Amino acid sequence: MKYIHQSKIWPNFIWDIDTISLLIGTVRNKQGCLLGKMGELGFDFRKEALLKTLTLDIVKSGEIEGEVLNQDQVRSSIARKLGINVAGLVPSDRHIDGIVEMMLDATANYMKSLTKDRLYGWHSCLFPSSRSGMQKIKVGSWRDDKHGPMAVVSGPIGRRKIHFEAPEAKQLNKEITGFLKWYNSSIKIDPVLKSAIAHLWFVTLHPFDDGNGRIARAIAEMQLARSDGSCDRFYSMSVQIRQERKNYYTILERTQKSKNISDKGIDITPWLDWFLSCLNRSLITTESTLQEVLTKAKFWKKHSSKTINSRQRNMINKLFDGFEGKLTSSKWAKITKCSQDTAIRDIQDLTNQGLLMKNPGGGRSTSYSLKLP
Repeated sequence: MKYIHQSKIWPNFIWDIDTISLLIGTVRNKQGCLLGKMGELGFDFRKEALLKTLTLDIVKSGEIEGEVLNQDQVRSSIARKLGINVAGLVPSDRHIDGIVEMMLDATANYMKSLTKDRLYGWHSCLFPSSRSGMQKIKVGSWRDDKHGPMAVVSGPIGRRKIHFEAPEAKQLNKEITGFLKWYNSSIKIDPVLKSAIAHLWFVTLHPFDDGNGRIARAIAEMQLARSDGSCDRFYSMSVQIRQERKNYYTILERTQKSKNISDKGIDITPWLDWFLSCLNRSLITTESTLQEVLTKAKFWKKHSSKTINSRQRNMINKLFDGFEGKLTSSKWAKITKCSQDTAIRDIQDLTNQGLLMKNPGGGRSTSYSLKLP
């Protein structure tokens, strides 16, 4: 036997609960704290945080597989599909729209059963042209292995590393049926733990010609949404996995070739430990990722009673959302399409109310910054 799926007791997974129980508790606590913190924000700020998280999740999930997606197109596609009104939207191509549609179905419809037809639909969304790069692939159906065994690889073309080989195509219907029956069951297991197992199990089967890693991570995110009891995603495993991609492939390979198998089952404790630790780091990273949104929310809450016109509000939001260079009265006039005198009055009014402050320097180079709480 070379791989765990070749074991006679596959897929009977076991683990040492004492090793991972503390991690489960830590992760569940962080999930609750994050959801509580985001729940205190207003609707618009929650949507802004959701847009930011989903954009990074989709972009980084692609990067794990070596695919570079246009972040502006991803953001625009998500915003349009969720009905979020944000500035600077750009057209998105069919490929990106498909990836976004798959991810939104996984998270927004997290309580729906996972079925073969749903997986076929996700796969079709990922490959609308029925091609992976220059290669034509089977879309919306399981692989047939006519070009040889399905090998799970990483690295650039010419320097690919084989991590393991998946089960033969003729076994897939039986294997997927077993996986879906388990996933859709009401088995008594912590939902975060179930996310980790589902990810490993699906990656092991590798049922499609391509896109298995992205779909496995979508399944994991879907299960994490179940654990949160919310379709709003404010943290992303894919972002953290991208940072730890080398370790990700290493632990997957070690788990697939694990010799820690007994009559009781296949011990996947090391994989669960890594997954939960990665998720914990993801939740910590989220604090800094969403800090801009949280700071913005605090700013507007502090100044909620102030009298601010539409030009001033729009310019302040631009400063939060990534204003290039320094804010001057001439830039204010140009962006808001008002006169120089009106721009100066707007700025002076915000400075007097404590929303803006003058930067060091003066004369023509006078510039302003937000006065943050």
